[in-house]
Amino acid sequence: MISIITPVYNGEKFIESCLQVVIDQNCLEVEHIIVDGGSSDKTVDIIKDKANQYPHIRWISEKDRGQSDAINKGIAMAQGQIVGVLNVDDFYEINVLNHIYEIFSTLPEPSLIVGNCNVLNQKDKLIYINKPKRLRTIDLLLERRINDHGIIDASYPVNPSAYFYHKSLHQQIGLYDVEEHYLMDIDFLLKAVCSSHVKYFNETWGNYRYYPGTKTFDDAARGTSLARIKYLFDNYVKTLSLMGQWQIRLARNFNFLLLKIFYFSKYPERLPEVIRQRLTKI
Repeated sequence: MISIITPVYNGEKFIESCLQVVIDQNCLEVEHIIVDGGSSDKTVDIIKDKANQYPHIRWISEKDRGQSDAINKGIAMAQGQIVGVLNVDDFYEINVLNHIYEIFSTLPEPSLIVGNCNVLNQKDKLIYINKPKRLRTIDLLLERRINDHGIIDASYPVNPSAYFYHKSLHQQIGLYDVEEHYLMDIDFLLKAVCSSHVKYFNETWGNYRYYPGTKTFDDAARGTSLARIKYLFDNYVKTLSLMGQWQIRLARNFNFLLLKIFYFSKYPERLPEVIRQRLTKI
């Protein structure tokens, strides 16, 4: 069985469509666990109504310590061997869950599988497709790279709607960090890729809405998200061996050089005058 966990707080705008997305998957091997943080709007009423109609929907509503805490509560409730996290304003592509269930029937335990994710704006228009092909620890720690579309993008999967894993993985890496309110997904992935069989599929599974008013968008708009990522990564690098730390430093320097080359190939007029003069003499 697949256990889809949705943390929510005052999410009446999206909760019905989120529930319907999983219903429309027509997957017999799924339970949808809604962990509400004590909403004061109509969220709980909508959940109750749907749960009365569909027995695969299970839910609780109580105060929590944030999104990570809510996900951990969902994991504790989960009866399935496979876990997926679906945030209330995100959604799956058609018939993804049946496909995921089939894939896991052939995989060793614990496994983490990752697909592509559509990144959408507030009008549901496609911004780009996140294709996280490189999922080694060193790739995740490089922070930024140029993706297949020439867009400077995070190397890690941008949203949990595009990855699934064995619940037993948490026995090895622990649960989500309840003190982490912004980068819980990245923190999870850094630990998960080291302790699971990781496989990438060049298929689009998830859809992630990235727009003003959401926690992630606003954090990036304030310019604080990169500082958070750097702090998380630097602390993680410290846990590696000396050889591992040197590999990361060398790779980061090389990656920074590639970004510089890409940038100035797009905007050669912005090269310093001294360098432009030297290049014209070559």
